[in-house]
Amino acid sequence: MNRLDYFKARLEANMSPMEYRTAKNENPENYVLVDVRVGPVTVRKEKLEGATVIPLDELQNRMPELPKEKTIVLYCWDTWCTLASKAAVLLLENGYDAKELYGGMAAWKTLDFPTSALSETASFSDVSSGVDCEC
Repeated sequence: MNRLDYFKARLEANMSPMEYRTAKNENPENYVLVDVRVGPVTVRKEKLEGATVIPLDELQNRMPELPKEKTIVLYCWDTWCTLASKAAVLLLENGYDAKELYGGMAAWKTLDFPTSALSETASFSDVSSGVDCEC
């Protein structure tokens, strides 16, 4: 793959936080935002406003909860975290339209976009489960 193809593919596979918010505001019925971070709630603490929480290590079993007719926008911790990319591969291999939110939680918070507290009853994924951030 040459550089031009790489950058075109990268743009196709990612959305910046600004692009996501614009697209979601214009066509809210077309997008689902999913937090795929793993770790206890005490570490995750908050999520992006409006996001559904499905940790990567639960995604295989919970895919039926996601609509195939919408674009699934996935995020994890930061630009160096690969959880959202791994989730996108899994979803794309199973017939979903998936993109990664570039920069994850860190970029969103840097832009001072809204977050909400993560419920104590949110799904728990132990970082010792073998699926981690590879940061």
